[in-house]
Amino acid sequence: MEAMYTTGLNIHYFGVIVLMGIVVFNITLLSLSHHIIRYAKRMRIVMPISGSLIALILFTGAVMMAAKHLHFTFANSAMIVIGVVMIILEAKRYKTLKRQTDITKEGAFVEYKKKAFRFLGIEMGMLVVMTLWMMVQ
Repeated sequence: MEAMYTTGLNIHYFGVIVLMGIVVFNITLLSLSHHIIRYAKRMRIVMPISGSLIALILFTGAVMMAAKHLHFTFANSAMIVIGVVMIILEAKRYKTLKRQTDITKEGAFVEYKKKAFRFLGIEMGMLVVMTLWMMVQ
């Protein structure tokens, strides 16, 4: 049982680190992109990866809580809320790109970039704050 918990914890940590890398990759990709159509094609590949990583992190966290019969603490609740907020932000970012950005308008990609940078910044900030908080405990 202890080996399963340790393995789950390692997968959880690795998933968070990889998710941070994906967010940094998304920020880099967004800042280097100049054509909305090329960017949208790339995002069709990257979006499922980030969504899957968020799901992996939430799943491993839930399994570890069940394995140790842990109760909901403030830290556990905060991690769940952050996971749900990240899913919502990713969905909003993709929805903004797919449905609300008119590619025929001049400056549409610039407007999208402002919103996307804000969403990605919030995601990275939440990940960093939660990681630092868990390292201190």
